[in-house]
Amino acid sequence: MEKIKATLLSEKIFSNSKEAFGLFESQRFGEKIGEKIYYTLPETLFLVETRKLEVFDSKDKKITEKDLFKKFEKIDKKFKVKYFVFKDLRERGLIVKTALKFGAEFRVYEKGKSIGESHSRWILFPVSETEQLTWQDFSAKNRIAHSTNKKLLIAIVDEENAVSYYEVNWLKI
Repeated sequence: MEKIKATLLSEKIFSNSKEAFGLFESQRFGEKIGEKIYYTLPETLFLVETRKLEVFDSKDKKITEKDLFKKFEKIDKKFKVKYFVFKDLRERGLIVKTALKFGAEFRVYEKGKSIGESHSRWILFPVSETEQLTWQDFSAKNRIAHSTNKKLLIAIVDEENAVSYYEVNWLKI
């Protein structure tokens, strides 16, 4: 497959190439809006790292992987944590999409499930191992998961960028 050529304008990354549409259809990378495929920051870096995508600025200058990482960290202070969770889940074969409209960072689909035909199983909140969550934070995350009829998944990224997952379930006694 030929590499996808994407453009970075401000904080938006997009492509209108046939390769972008092909990857969207086959692996659900990006979001189709009109005649373009838009990528999230984690999707973009993951696709660059896996050599499926090249990103260019408005002057058609290629942006290196290292420069993208720096730029994305400036855009989003929690980018590093989000990225390592996204990368880990995609490498496990799961589909990861944004969940901002649900009040979470990501929604995660089980292997073999199709977006649009089935619902995501988890609402995911990535956190650094040095980040402290209050009981109120935890309760709010739990309520979001419960109100969206999804399981709560908390991903904790350690200092070596390894990810541990904790699924929270409701128990009726």
